[in-house]
Amino acid sequence: MNYVILFLLFLPVKWVMKLLHPRTGKNLVIQTAKIGDFVNITPLLAHLQKSDALLSRSVAPLAERDDTLETLWYIEDHKSSLIKKFRLIWQFLNRYDNIYLLHPNNLNLFIAACCNASNKQFLTTYKRKAYQDIFYLTASGVVSHEKNTLTVENYLKLADRSFTKESYPTHATRPLWQPERLPEEIYSGQGARIGFSITAGNQAKTIPPAIWKTLFDSLDDLPCTFYAFGAPNEQTRMQELFKVTGERENIVNLIGKLPLESLPAAIGEMDFYVASDSGNVYIADAQQVPVILIYGPCSVEEQRPLGDVLLIGPDHIAPSSFVFEALYQFHHPAEQLYKLDARKLNDIHDFISARLDKQLARRKNKRTI
Repeated sequence: MNYVILFLLFLPVKWVMKLLHPRTGKNLVIQTAKIGDFVNITPLLAHLQKSDALLSRSVAPLAERDDTLETLWYIEDHKSSLIKKFRLIWQFLNRYDNIYLLHPNNLNLFIAACCNASNKQFLTTYKRKAYQDIFYLTASGVVSHEKNTLTVENYLKLADRSFTKESYPTHATRPLWQPERLPEEIYSGQGARIGFSITAGNQAKTIPPAIWKTLFDSLDDLPCTFYAFGAPNEQTRMQELFKVTGERENIVNLIGKLPLESLPAAIGEMDFYVASDSGNVYIADAQQVPVILIYGPCSVEEQRPLGDVLLIGPDHIAPSSFVFEALYQFHHPAEQLYKLDARKLNDIHDFISARLDKQLARRKNKRTI
């Protein structure tokens, strides 16, 4: 409610400045969520061709290497005080003709509502509160997002209501940013390279070590090397995994060895990627790497990889965590949410074995280009 009061106080300034609003043709995209959400806005960015953006600093290494983006602001630099928020609003006030609000929390709604763009397209979600209606009154158009509709599709519809998920592919950076060097371990493994995320940004989505062991054991008859991806602070998770699996020659530890900007290129070297709902599965999908998503409590109707993907979910457990209503503690234990029974293990085995020759050939062709 404080933002409503501030908005009402700011209205006279907004109206006066609107008289001085020049035509700029510039776009501003507002999405302050994390890595997977950033990848899912890239179809919209591709359509708009050139945009400025208000983002989370956590995605800066990707955003700063994306040719669809020009001037970047990071919400963490401006939300710590009221003065900083109004300084940001003053910079935005008459700067843009088109504003696309993809993450409609209170602060982002307040910022977008204060701007004088002639075209303002807002996403509205199942989290909308009655007091936010005053902000939505400033919008030129609104796209309604529900728990059973795809985020990537609704993000695109902000620009054109006829767009679907097929209209534009996702990307991690455009063009793909190539580091000077990737870890040598990536190229040392035998057989198929299968990347996996040791955990997720939301720690509650961590797949237990015993389940990883079950998966590794079920693929023993296939020529595979597994590559663990994760941030430096996740080394303890890797040690917990090794306590269960033992030190295996076909498990390569890449934890902490790759900065975020190098992840798309590194994941692109994988033949498959396995994880719970995490940013890396969306990077893998953008790199056209086949994905095995063990999605646990998340709603795959709302957000999921859209390429070559195998969806593995819990038995008889309804989704409880959503994009705009994320939980950080679940009612069911992780061992139940991510359990892999014989049927699911067979599905994973079949998914990999059916694509194995094609993926190895793809990698061989990639080396000869």
